[in-house]
Amino acid sequence: MVEPRAGDTLAENLNPVGRAYFGFSALLCVPSARSQPGGYSLGAQAGEAAIRQLATDAGFTRFRLVAQTPLNNVYEIRP
Repeated sequence: MVEPRAGDTLAENLNPVGRAYFGFSALLCVPSARSQPGGYSLGAQAGEAAIRQLATDAGFTRFRLVAQTPLNNVYEIRP
């Protein structure tokens, strides 16, 4: 799973990339999530803890961060 690199707290996202992602999220991600069934709208930024919880709720039992770039986190998620 490839997700935008985001921290779990606001303070972790106060950098140029985090600021851009907050804008994109408010414009695209949150409205899109709110318009779909399922009830998941992770807010302006979803850090590792929120993504781990989402994977756990979906029934996955193994979750780990396998790579990072300045813009993305790559997670391995397995049943």
